[in-house]
Order: sequence, then structure tokens, then C-alpha cells
Amino acid sequence: MNYFSRQLYVLLTIICFATVGCSTSTTQDSSESITTIEDTSVATATVDTEPDPVPEMVEEDEVPVNDAATVFYFEFDKAVLNDEARAALMQHAEFLKANPASIRLEGHADERGTREYNMALGERRAKTVKEYLVLQGVAASSMEVISYGEERAASFGSNESSWRMNRRVELKN
Repeated sequence: MNYFSRQLYVLLTIICFATVGCSTSTTQDSSESITTIEDTSVATATVDTEPDPVPEMVEEDEVPVNDAATVFYFEFDKAVLNDEARAALMQHAEFLKANPASIRLEGHADERGTREYNMALGERRAKTVKEYLVLQGVAASSMEVISYGEERAASFGSNESSWRMNRRVELKN
């Protein structure tokens, strides 16, 4: 029993030292003193009652290149422009030739297919739009192609009308 008591005593001593060593205490140094400062001075200033005109804030993505459509839709698993898209892209090409600007072509796909396949399909669609604009005389260096695949859906349903809205290329400034 003597051996057991000795081990218990050593264990309790270690626990006490660990508890005291790990504890923290906050003491205030007596050399520190708290000083309060009172400011009784009064400042005066003139106030302009006419507010400055606020410039109109418009997000870059909200500004269309021109009045033509900026979203072009595609058939399932295709990267071919339809006649309506070509007509709108022709207007964009004329506008971009007269007013050089940088644009971004964002390709999208619906949720059917693997993520990798949809990324590649979105890129093919955006490149199709870029190639058409280049053929119309727009500088290739002024266009950036990016694919979001299925990641940025315009419609979240799992039906044909939702999928149709997601198979697109968006033209943005």
C-alpha cells in the first residue's frame, strides 16, 4: 500500500504543478496610472449645403457593347451559330470595328455531361463566336474567351427550357 500511496502523491503533485503552470493571472502594475484628459475646446466649421453631384455608377457587366443581343443560344451539344445569332454578331462586329473595345466571351453549357466536357463545350461555343467576329474584321486580340461550363447557370431547372437558357455565350465588356 505504501507504493500505491507514493505514486498517488507524485501524480497529484504533478497535476498541481501543471495546473498552476498553465493558469494565467492578470495583475495591474502599480507603476501604471490612469490619466483622464478633458477637452473643453469647441471646433467650428462651415458646412456646404450643396451636395456634390454623384457620378452615376454602372457595373461593367451591365453595359452592353451596343443595342444588339449580347447572349447567344446554342442547340444541345452543339457549337454552331444560328441565323439570329449571326445577325446580332454582325451588328456587334460593325460596332467594334468603329469603336475598338475589349470584350469577354463567356461560354456556358447545361448540366448534362461531365464537368470537364461542359467546360470544353462552353469554350468551343465562345471560340465559335470569336471566330465569327474575327471573320467580320474584329481584332482577335480585343477578345477574351472564357468557359464556365455548367458552373454559372442562368436557369436552375432540370427541364428542356432551363437547359436551353444555359446553353449560351454571353458577350460582355
